[in-house]
Amino acid sequence: MPTDITPLVRMRLDKWLWAARFFKTRSLATQAIDHGRVKLNGERIKPAREVRPGDRLEIHIGEFDWTLTVKALSMQRGPAPVAQLLYAEDAASHARRQQQVSDRKLAASPAASIKGRPTKRDRRQIHRFTGE
Repeated sequence: MPTDITPLVRMRLDKWLWAARFFKTRSLATQAIDHGRVKLNGERIKPAREVRPGDRLEIHIGEFDWTLTVKALSMQRGPAPVAQLLYAEDAASHARRQQQVSDRKLAASPAASIKGRPTKRDRRQIHRFTGE
């Protein structure tokens, strides 16, 4: 067990989300919890609710949904490899996120759907095609 992870029994959920690097600040974590984007054991909760190892979290960030189990608690926000030791993501959740990432890469670029003036990249392709 790394030195940053201490054997705590419980801590505030917003602090844990910040330490596990799901949100950049505690205030962003608090806002997400208040808006119902984070559920603890299937229930909507408040930011001050205490989280314990073994608890199940459902987190919605942007277009991604995470389903994970809390493995450890940490009062400090450490590097990403240490933060990943704080939780275990479900296999189904991981597969769903990977599918969303691959679908996003295959989607057309936003500039392609806009009619009108060509982008810089489009202009270069036009010049290459026409030989100008």
